Amino acid sequence: MREHGVLRRALLVYREAVPRLRQDAAKLDPAALHQTASLFRTFGEDYHEKMLEEQHIFPVVKKMKGRAAKYPDILVAQHQRGREITAFMLSVTSQSRIAGGNAEPLARAFESMVRMYQQHAAREDTIVFPAWKQNFTNKQLDELGDQFEEIEHKMFGKDGFDDAEQKISRIEETLGLADLAQFTAPPIQKG
Repeated sequence: MREHGVLRRALLVYREAVPRLRQDAAKLDPAALHQTASLFRTFGEDYHEKMLEEQHIFPVVKKMKGRAAKYPDILVAQHQRGREITAFMLSVTSQSRIAGGNAEPLARAFESMVRMYQQHAAREDTIVFPAWKQNFTNKQLDELGDQFEEIEHKMFGKDGFDDAEQKISRIEETLGLADLAQFTAPPIQKG
């Protein structure tokens, strides 16, 4: 599911905001963080989670035998917790600046969201989605893909993925996170 790529990039924004919040929250653009949380809400929670995973994927996996069947209830509980965290993020970042008393709670919210969703998406990508796909032929998966595209167009009036990718790109640019090279691991320092 290509949606996870956009959501991982939003999580990167959250992760990179944490030290900035702790160092000097006044220098961090709350509008960019608000836009990120709004994108996560509409594209991640309202579309990807509610309309695709919770309605079409998890019910099938829950009925299966094997280890994948234990995940849907946990994943839905995590979706709900994520929605609570996103609501907090949207509230705190809705002003022209982040109030000093909100900097540390927001940093902790970002950290907990990143931690949860890294594990969440990893289990979906490696266990839940592959198990779900086993229930369908390639032709049926193509038909489901078309159905998912229809849902996307109904919700967004266009290609929601392209729009979401452009939004996260603009946010990354605003926050100085657009250059992928800055995330290259440094050379190993030999002893």
